[in-house]
Amino acid sequence: MKCKALLILLVLLGSTGISFGQFKLSGEFRPRTELSHGYKALAAPDQDASLFTSQRTRLNFNYQNEWVKTMLVLQDVRTWGNQKQLVANEDKATSIHQAWAEIMLTKDLFLKAGRMELVYDDHRIFGSVGWAQQARSHDLFLLKYEGNVKLHFGIAHNENNNIKDGFYGGPNAYKAMQFLWYNNTGEKMGMSLLFLNNGVPYIEDNKEKIRYSQTIGGRFTYKEGNFNLGTNLYYQGGKHKSGKDVSALNLGIDASLKAGENWTFIGGFEHLSGTDYNESEDMKSFTPFYGTNHKFNGFMDYFYVGNHVGSVGLNDIYLKAKYKKNKFSMGADLHFFSAAADVSSTADKGLGTELDLYCAYKHNKAVTFSAGLSNMFGTDALQELKGGDKGESNYWGYFMITVKPSFLNLK
Repeated sequence: MKCKALLILLVLLGSTGISFGQFKLSGEFRPRTELSHGYKALAAPDQDASLFTSQRTRLNFNYQNEWVKTMLVLQDVRTWGNQKQLVANEDKATSIHQAWAEIMLTKDLFLKAGRMELVYDDHRIFGSVGWAQQARSHDLFLLKYEGNVKLHFGIAHNENNNIKDGFYGGPNAYKAMQFLWYNNTGEKMGMSLLFLNNGVPYIEDNKEKIRYSQTIGGRFTYKEGNFNLGTNLYYQGGKHKSGKDVSALNLGIDASLKAGENWTFIGGFEHLSGTDYNESEDMKSFTPFYGTNHKFNGFMDYFYVGNHVGSVGLNDIYLKAKYKKNKFSMGADLHFFSAAADVSSTADKGLGTELDLYCAYKHNKAVTFSAGLSNMFGTDALQELKGGDKGESNYWGYFMITVKPSFLNLK
């Protein structure tokens, strides 16, 4: 009843012309059916294909005036069938994906605090992970300067519900985290620099301590007409959670060319350093931390999507073609994977080839249909690294409906 009364009040305020700022109420309904046989790892000889449907449901509240912006995103993520039909109640049925307020301190200086998504540059180190139904958000303070250049400083410190002893056992990947991001983008050239200090907890002498690793680097872009060029370079040092010294590198280059009104062609290479199978002293594996990793190294998520961290790294040569006309779009991505470090004393470094095919149709302003099919053609080295059988048919496909209605928009 209270929610209904609030909505009626908001409608009345909007109809009378009284303006207290801008309020938007929107939603998202996103069921996705997936068929897989060899997703994330090669299928075993006797493994059956899996078929399931998951769904993300969101309710988004946005409000802003000349002094403040706020956002609240309520989210429910579930697999169809994992809740009984006659349900009375359940724990954590709805979670808070985002809940933040941004305060204007001066014309160019803002303070943002709460639970929020962090998206910077091409999503490589910080991304929203929007493909995953649950997506990713952080609890932190964010100080933003946005004048002729952009400068963001973020600081986070995580604790469990027991706040008396300072012990943090998870669930997040870090206990303490600070980052500084600088961006200067012109008409043709752009430069972003990032420094991330990532602290993970460990136990020593029955006390919790923190080991920090540092990631420093950035992304550089150039645009000339229909041609775009981008490069990434990041170095990681400091300490791994295990106590090993970290020395790792991420290098990437991508180029795109728009041909005519409908076609775009993309080519690139990415190197994420790895640790040899017999290396015991240092950690040489690059960790892309909180990026949207599904975006980068193939849609079948063999690398860096909840896996492959601290492993032999990756070299990824890729070619992509995209077509878009009116409401229809489609694309094809081809990846050639190899290990950046030795898998074993006998295995080659070649890991396999992945082909991703996908298409989408924007039915109207609120509704989009999309589908895709991917195949992994693995090698002996991939089989040795991840198990399974390279001789099996390793594929993954999906069909997804995305509905994003706008319920209310008051100005």
